[in-house]
Amino acid sequence: MVNSAPLDTLREIASTLSPPAVSQYLATHEWELETRDHDVKEIWKLPGADGVRGRIMLPLATDFIDFPRRFSETLQALATIYDWDPAVLAERIAAARADLFFVRLDQEMVDATIPFRQAEKSLEALFTMMKAAATTADDPTHSHRGSRSAIVTNFLEEDIRFGHTKRGSFVFTVVTRLGDPSPENEVNASAPFPRRVMTTLATGLRSTRQLALTWDEAALDCAGQLGLSAALVESVQDLTQPEALRALDLSFDWAAAAPPPEVGISRIVVDRNAMAGLPRVRERLVRREEPSRHQILLGTVRTLNRDDLGDGDSETTSIVLSTHVDGRLRKVHVPLAGEEYEWAIRAHRSRQPIVVSGDLIFERGAWRLTGAIAVDPSFIDRETDTSRG
Repeated sequence: MVNSAPLDTLREIASTLSPPAVSQYLATHEWELETRDHDVKEIWKLPGADGVRGRIMLPLATDFIDFPRRFSETLQALATIYDWDPAVLAERIAAARADLFFVRLDQEMVDATIPFRQAEKSLEALFTMMKAAATTADDPTHSHRGSRSAIVTNFLEEDIRFGHTKRGSFVFTVVTRLGDPSPENEVNASAPFPRRVMTTLATGLRSTRQLALTWDEAALDCAGQLGLSAALVESVQDLTQPEALRALDLSFDWAAAAPPPEVGISRIVVDRNAMAGLPRVRERLVRREEPSRHQILLGTVRTLNRDDLGDGDSETTSIVLSTHVDGRLRKVHVPLAGEEYEWAIRAHRSRQPIVVSGDLIFERGAWRLTGAIAVDPSFIDRETDTSRG
C-alpha cells in the first residue's frame, strides 16, 4: 500500500525546493510534459506499463497567495506515487541539479561510528579540499595565499552543503548545487561555477593519486590544469591520518540535469600505497607555491630540543614554534643556539609568545626557518614585565 506523506512535513521540504528544480527532476525521470501555462503551471504525467501511473499539476507562479499550499500538495502527490518519505523526496529532487561527492572512510568499526575528533578533523579537511578546488577552478594560477575572488567566497558560503551520511563504513556526502535552470543559463554554454569546482576536484584527486604512486616532475608545470594544489593534497593527507584507515574511497555522482564532465573516472581510491606518496607530492607543490621568503613569526614555543652530536660536548638546539603561516596554524622548526635559545627557554617557561625571523621553507615534510635567524627579545621582556606588575 502506498503511504501518503504528512502535509506539514512536506511544507517544510517545500521551503528548500523550487518549481524549476522539480520541473527539471520530472524532465529527467521519465515524466512527460502535457501542457504548460507560461509562468503559471505545468501538467505532467508518468507513463506506466498499464497506463498512466500518475498525473500532477506543478505551480510556477510563486507570487500567488495559494502557491505554498499548492506546491506542498504537488510534492505530497510525488511522495505518494513513489512511496518515499519527505527526506528522500527532497534529496532525489535536489540531486537532479546538484553534484554529489561521497567520501568513504574504509576502516574497522564495531558499531558504525567513528571518533568524534576524527569526524571534526575530517570536516575541516573537506572544507579545505573544497576551498582549494574552488580557488583552482576560478584561477588555475592562484598561489592559494591571500584573498579569493567573490565567486569563490559565495560558493563556499552558499552553494556547498553537507548531505546525509550513507551506509557502508562511514560516508560523508558533499552537495554542490548547480542552481535553478534559466533562459540565461541555457544561452550561456559555460558550465556553472559549482560544476567547474567539482570537475576540478575530481581532476585534482585523480592527479594526486597518480602522482603519489608515480611521481612526475613535469606535473609541476601544469599543476593548475591538473587541479593540483598543496592545500588539496594536504586535505587528503589529513583525511588519511587515522591509523585504522585502510583506504579513502572518493566518488562523484553527477547531476542528471547537465551532461557529466569529461574527467576520466568518477571514483578515486587512495589506498595505503598511495598514502605513502602523499607527503612527497605535497612537498613538491608547497615548494612551487611557497618559495623561500623572509618571514617574521609570532608564536609560542611548543617544544625545546637538544640533540647530542656525539663529539664531546657538541650538541644542536632547536625549538618548534606554534604560529600562523598564511592564516593556518603551523608547527615551524627553528634552529637556535646560545643566547637566542635561552630566550626561547624563558618564553617557554613563562608561557609568553616569542618573535623569530628567518627564511621560511617547507622541506622534509615540515615548515622550517633557515638562513640568518634572529629572535626579538623585546616582546618577551615587555610581556614578562607586565605579568610581574
